[in-house]
Amino acid sequence: MARSCDICGKGVTTGMRVSHSHIRNKRTWRPNIQTVRTVVNGTPKKLNVCTRCLRSGKVQRVTNTKQSEETNA
Repeated sequence: MARSCDICGKGVTTGMRVSHSHIRNKRTWRPNIQTVRTVVNGTPKKLNVCTRCLRSGKVQRVTNTKQSEETNA
């Protein structure tokens, strides 16, 4: 799975884990990336999107039309 958001570009950041005795070790923070089927220029496409972009509405999800037609019939 990709480690960066296709919408905002959020990716892995690095820093230090600091213990009580101030011993420093490298660590990484990974964004919460989800693979989502979205609508891009009128066509469905899979994108890797962070959850902040999903919650803020920057991405329009694909609706499954076959399933909704079966429930209406």
